[in-house]
Amino acid sequence: MPTLAINNFNLVCTLLGGFVILFGLVSYLVREKMYISEALPSLLFGTIFKVAGLFRPEVYGTTTQDITREFTRLVLGVQLVLAGVQLPEKYLWYEWRSLSILLLPVMAAMWVISALIIYLCIPNLNYLDALIIGACITPTDPVLSNSLVKGRFAEKSIAEPLRNLISAESGANDGFGYPFLFLALYILRDTGASIARDWIVETIIYEVILSIVYGTVIGYIAMRTLHFAKEKNMIEDESFVLFAFALALFIVGTAGLVGTDDLLACFVAGNVFTCDWFRVETEHDSLQSSLDMILNVAMFTWLGTVVPWAEFNTQEIPVWRFIIMALAILAFRRLPAVLVMYKTIPRIETFREAIFTGFFGPIGVGAVFYMSLLLETLSTFTQTDQVAYIGKVAPLVIYFSLVSSVIVHGISIPALVVGPKMPRTLSRSLTQLGALS
Repeated sequence: MPTLAINNFNLVCTLLGGFVILFGLVSYLVREKMYISEALPSLLFGTIFKVAGLFRPEVYGTTTQDITREFTRLVLGVQLVLAGVQLPEKYLWYEWRSLSILLLPVMAAMWVISALIIYLCIPNLNYLDALIIGACITPTDPVLSNSLVKGRFAEKSIAEPLRNLISAESGANDGFGYPFLFLALYILRDTGASIARDWIVETIIYEVILSIVYGTVIGYIAMRTLHFAKEKNMIEDESFVLFAFALALFIVGTAGLVGTDDLLACFVAGNVFTCDWFRVETEHDSLQSSLDMILNVAMFTWLGTVVPWAEFNTQEIPVWRFIIMALAILAFRRLPAVLVMYKTIPRIETFREAIFTGFFGPIGVGAVFYMSLLLETLSTFTQTDQVAYIGKVAPLVIYFSLVSSVIVHGISIPALVVGPKMPRTLSRSLTQLGALS
């Protein structure tokens, strides 16, 4: 006899599929007219999904965190390869000066400032604890940054060199988050010379340098083999279009197997792989964009279900502390550093561009990935009260920062574009209403 099978998987397929269908029906209106990316609606949908009790990620037990970590790796890997591919050929080589300033002094300032804000707002943390947590929200997010550099608003309002710089920075600094996080972790774990030894050998050489070398080699081999296959008519159009996506999966898997920085390897490989003929061939193909959107919708919907909403207001840490922290992070984490240094960054030509670049440094999927990496690493440490408290507070700080960033950065562009038109629209509507009466 047929029976209802109301389980998590069936509910997820039903509701996620339904949401993608509904969002797809109004996607042009939302993304191109209202300038809202899929991140904000997806996060909201996931939250409703969770609050309504339709999906309970906690039923997966300890694997929930594992799912989050691997899901973020997958989404970031794909996004970073695509970000690298969409940049001009040899972009990292030609724009090394602008990127080096954004990835070294600016990013270091973002780390220190974020940690200071966390230290001042969250009780019972010392500054080292705050540096550990702050490292997770230091990188800008390539998924959310992607919405700034694509679409009608970006093409009309943001110069192409600046769009490329924002995209390149968000791709590269997701991989460059490793040195900041592990420097603070090694200071917590080790003493004396072993801190420098472990940081230089394990992080700088093995995680960063090896990933750059690996990404360069794989990207070059992929470029040459694809070019050969295309010249000899050995590859069909469908496989050609999916090549970058498959390359991302391959690098995430292989870099993960050897334990190096797969995010940085993906971005480097994408830019080494890119060439004008590939970008021209795939420029008007919507398959990559469609896969990209599906991954983003699924990712932010999942994040909406795992955000610990109930824990943001406790007697130990009341919600007002998180609100002040998030507002301060969004205002001061990045903007002051960019304003101070923008004259040394060739691709940021005006003060207005500096304000835009400094403000739009979103916190997103990358922060959750680093949070997962942090929690995994802390589990290998001696379990002291300090380690346990960092593990307890870090998800709260990071998830609240993510939600705040998605909301603020998600509505900023609509507010900038639609806001000035609102009084005129209201006036016209009232006039028409008066005429009718």
